[in-house]
Amino acid sequence: MKSCEGHIGRVFVLRIEDGDVIPECIERFAKENGVSVAQIILVGGIGGGEVVTGPRRSEEMPPQPMFLPVDGAHEVAGVGVLAPDETGQPSLHIHAALGRSGQTLTGCLRAGVTTWLVAEAILYEILGAKATRIKDAASGFSLLEVE
Repeated sequence: MKSCEGHIGRVFVLRIEDGDVIPECIERFAKENGVSVAQIILVGGIGGGEVVTGPRRSEEMPPQPMFLPVDGAHEVAGVGVLAPDETGQPSLHIHAALGRSGQTLTGCLRAGVTTWLVAEAILYEILGAKATRIKDAASGFSLLEVE
């Protein structure tokens, strides 16, 4: 395990509106507000898009992701970590559970999902933490590196 220490800076309460695309809208907000590293908590509604539900084969590198569509309005609860990529742009890694009619779909929202009606997020800025997402040659993923 690797770690770094930081402390809570600003706290933002976000209303994400109908049709906004997650994670792009949160990354854009972070860039516009000078947020480098943060934790995100998300609740609300998701209406469409795709969720990454794991690698097709665990032993294969780089892994081929499995995508499942979000078909209709779902409740969402998610948590993520925002850190700059190698170019300094905000990059959000967020996983969520989406539920509808007693069924749950859980995965990574990196492929992009649209908000249904409204979603709410709390963004906790973390100051002093030296963290960057660096592309890993073997997996092809942008992995969190901390100093």
